[in-house]
Amino acid sequence: MRESSGRLVEEATKKAGLVWVAVPGERAWPAWHHWHDGAAYLVTGGIEQPLPGLAAGGRAEVTVPSKDAGGRLVTWVAAVTEVQPGSELWTAVVPAMHAKRLNAPDGDRQPERWARESAVLRLEPTGEILSMSQESGSAAPVPTPATTSGPLPFVLGRRARSRSEPD
Repeated sequence: MRESSGRLVEEATKKAGLVWVAVPGERAWPAWHHWHDGAAYLVTGGIEQPLPGLAAGGRAEVTVPSKDAGGRLVTWVAAVTEVQPGSELWTAVVPAMHAKRLNAPDGDRQPERWARESAVLRLEPTGEILSMSQESGSAAPVPTPATTSGPLPFVLGRRARSRSEPD
């Protein structure tokens, strides 16, 4: 990974409260994460955040929003691998994730539930940054036959416009 793009990915992702994660060709899902040792870690499955197709591994696109404006800051490609319960990496990462996770329904037993029901995933930057277009990245509105029904109803206090006034 080029050093400058690597620093951008790391700093932006570290500071973001959540990221948007998508398997290529699918829609993006919001995900809380924890940055540790050059990669983003997240939990999916069970009662945790749904991230369809991500646990299968492979590649993912990670979009990091700007903290001030909320717009897209950077989109980077990640290699996705699962962290195995009980592994050295698990013992290094899961306690920090557990501390960061708010409102755990099972308190201190949360890491045990993650090992049993969920997948802890490591999203490691590949160094590839996707080109940033001027488009927002939001989904197109769903087509609908809905329309405005006609003129607005009378409201007391609204100045009436004459037909000669421009809109």
